[in-house]
Amino acid sequence: MDILEIKARLSGPMAQVDALMESVLHSDIRLLDATNQSLLQQGGKQLRPILTLLAAGACGGVNADTVRFAAASELIHNSTLLHDDVVDGAATRRGRPTVMSILSGPASVLIGDYWLVKAIRCILDADRYSERVVRLFAKTLSDLSEGELLQMQRSSKADTTREDYFRIIYSKTASLFEASVLSGAVSAGAPEEWTAALAAYARNLGLAFQIKDDIFDYTGGGALGKPVGIDLREQKVTLPLLCALESVPEEERLAVRAMVSQISDMPDLAVRVRDFVLAHDGIAKAAAEMEKYIGEAVFSLEELPQSEEKSYLAQLARFVGERTY
Repeated sequence: MDILEIKARLSGPMAQVDALMESVLHSDIRLLDATNQSLLQQGGKQLRPILTLLAAGACGGVNADTVRFAAASELIHNSTLLHDDVVDGAATRRGRPTVMSILSGPASVLIGDYWLVKAIRCILDADRYSERVVRLFAKTLSDLSEGELLQMQRSSKADTTREDYFRIIYSKTASLFEASVLSGAVSAGAPEEWTAALAAYARNLGLAFQIKDDIFDYTGGGALGKPVGIDLREQKVTLPLLCALESVPEEERLAVRAMVSQISDMPDLAVRVRDFVLAHDGIAKAAAEMEKYIGEAVFSLEELPQSEEKSYLAQLARFVGERTY
């Protein structure tokens, strides 16, 4: 079972999430409203709200607050994408032109801010636990900013270490997975041992998800997935390259990192670096590490009672490793 099948099983609460997002994003400013509607229609995997709903279901059941927190997780995710497109200068996303490329960078930032504020509204409208959940997502937003800035700092010299890399991918990806899952558990009144188990699940799942994305930078992610070489052209040192570098002598490691640091001036060097990663099994080694995190994510669920939602959470973890987009 893949994410689309699981999403179909959640069609009722997901319809409520979609309706809530559409409602809170509505504006009488035509440009803003039209842009919001276009972004909603484009959608995506909606993995984060799915995780929120499944976590709540595994801990007792989905309620109105679960729907609010699920909507908030997707609004925050898309807010960060609107901001990321400006940081990265991205002309397309999911195979379509970005808001930045159509309207402008400032417009993309402002619309991203609008989505972020609406996410906070969804949380504050909750009947219970709004303060606790606001704190969860506030931590995530802090993590996201720190991760982005650390990545920018390291990319400028292509000197990212393993420690840096895992801090970056936790901050930029796994932290929001964690907040999404925990908000669902909190909405259902889960005991602490269940929330701890779900936090471990979400962290490991988020790390695996980002490693898979970083593998796609070397292999491609399908027709609407990630194009090859985007991160490399931005001088980002990710796990496939780190794994390949660990298999060669120091002198060669320094030479390859020097090539990465010059890619912005000499884009053709990206092909040489990619060939180096392929020649030294960087993709296979990164994939093996990803599978370790998937296994740890599934193992973390053992603390939870048996339920259909728990089974879906485990299946989602396996989907992360098998996905082609």
